[in-house]
Amino acid sequence: MFQKLTEVVDRHEDLGRQMLDPQVIGDRRQYASVAKEYAALTPIVETFREYEQILQQIAEGVEMLEDSDSEMRELAKEELAVLRPRQTAIEEKLQFLLLPKDPLDEKNIILEIRAGTGGDEAALFGADLFRMYSRFAEKKKWMVEVMSSNVTELGGVKELAALISGQRVYSHLKYESGVHRVQRVPETEAQGRIHTSAVTVAILAEAEEVDVEVVESDLKIDTYRASGAGGQHVNVTDSAIRITHIPSGLVVTCQDERSQHKNRAKAMKILRAKLLEQEIEQQAREQSENRRAQVGSGDRSERIRTYNFPQNRLTDHRIGLTLYKLDLIVEGDMGGVISSLQTYFQAESLKAQRTDD
Repeated sequence: MFQKLTEVVDRHEDLGRQMLDPQVIGDRRQYASVAKEYAALTPIVETFREYEQILQQIAEGVEMLEDSDSEMRELAKEELAVLRPRQTAIEEKLQFLLLPKDPLDEKNIILEIRAGTGGDEAALFGADLFRMYSRFAEKKKWMVEVMSSNVTELGGVKELAALISGQRVYSHLKYESGVHRVQRVPETEAQGRIHTSAVTVAILAEAEEVDVEVVESDLKIDTYRASGAGGQHVNVTDSAIRITHIPSGLVVTCQDERSQHKNRAKAMKILRAKLLEQEIEQQAREQSENRRAQVGSGDRSERIRTYNFPQNRLTDHRIGLTLYKLDLIVEGDMGGVISSLQTYFQAESLKAQRTDD
């Protein structure tokens, strides 16, 4: 750890010198890049300096334990009793700060919601989940744009893709991928019986053109007439787009816009996100099974959470978290759930790093 910290301090000092270099200052793009990296390393450097000060104070305290004056020895013991827990706490903080940063954390996301088992009730719960994420996004001052959707006559969501953009969206929502199970009495249930339904959520990092190269000749693009819930036509022109990526077999459709050009642009954005996810999954497969288990697979087929409405209970099965405030969570109060997930998976990453070391 000390070697890594020394390298960070040296790099931080080098970046500081670069920020004073007239050539760097004159190049806005380069200066922005240098300043961003400098700001990212500053918390590590400041914490390390605090750590060095505590080590110095502990060394001085240990020396005082050998003092001939009994009062000085007693004072040293009291100081060491305070300093050593602080040393441990800062060591743990430094270990977290040194964890490799997820390069996707700064990205926007494509949120995909698909109704699973449960018919109309699953679709209605899909709509509830979209509202939950939308309200959480509103609290975070993020933007939500529906890219494509397939809704039912009852207002449920069979399939939906939405772009959520803002500050560090992926870092907050990346652990939401998986199967979300709901237990409640459907509005259509006359006898008051509790039904169980499921919805699949996928969180895809938004991919720029520089992240994923898509060759035009690899695409098969079809146009067709858009239709709404129940099959009624909502557009008299063939504006809906279906893009098939031939090498991967991925198929993306978009029909929400009346403009064929806009539908194509949205479909391409979704396709690039899916292709980037495939690349990430391929890299994950190349890692050991043990390491994937430690850091979390993000497998969307895994049942990750249960929403029990009669008990007002949310349970996240991955981390053993149970909260009895489901009514608030589904209205967007997701902060406690997300912070608990972040803390858990950071700790798992730290364990994995210690194993590797």
